[in-house]
Amino acid sequence: MPKGLTRNSSPIQISGKATQTAVNAFASTEIDLTLNALDQEVFVVTQVNIDLDAPDLVDSNPGGVSATFCTVSSTDRGSVGDISNSNVIAQAKKEIESLVIVKPGPPPVFEVAAAVAFDREDPLFAAQTEDYIGIIATSNCFLNIFSNNCQGTKGAAVRIYGYRAKMDAAGYAALVQSQVLSS
Repeated sequence: MPKGLTRNSSPIQISGKATQTAVNAFASTEIDLTLNALDQEVFVVTQVNIDLDAPDLVDSNPGGVSATFCTVSSTDRGSVGDISNSNVIAQAKKEIESLVIVKPGPPPVFEVAAAVAFDREDPLFAAQTEDYIGIIATSNCFLNIFSNNCQGTKGAAVRIYGYRAKMDAAGYAALVQSQVLSS
C-alpha cells in the first residue's frame, strides 16, 4: 500500500460508455466515481479494460489510414489526448492502413490490395512491481473517443477496476490541485 493511503473498500468495478454524435468527431462521457471529498477519498485504479470500436477500412483511392482512439482521463478534456498527458490514465488505439489499386476499365474499379490492422491498449493493469495505475482524486473520470477517416460514428466502453481509499490531507490537497490544473 502506498504511503499516505488507507484502503476503505473492497475491489470494485466501474463501467462507462461513450459514443460519437458525428462521424470523426471528439466525444466524451463523464463516469461518476461517487467519492466523498470530505473524507479525502480517492479512487485507486488497478486495471483498465477498454473495448473500442474498430475503424472503417478505407477502400477509395489511394487508400490510407483510418483510426479510432480512446482515453480514460482523471479530468475533462477538450481532445482525446494520449498517455503523454498527465491526466490520461489509459489509452486504446485501433488503426487500419490500406493500399488501394485502380483496375482500369470503364468505369475504373477501386480494389483494396493490402490492409494491415494495428491494435494497442496501454496500460492494461498495474505491473507486479507497482501498486496501481493511477489515483483519481476528483469525484469523476472521463471516457474520451475520437476517430479519423471513418465512415460511421464509433463508440467505446470501459471497465475500471480499483478500490476507494482515504488519503492524508497534504497528499489529497496536492493531488486534487494537480489533477484540476492538468485539465
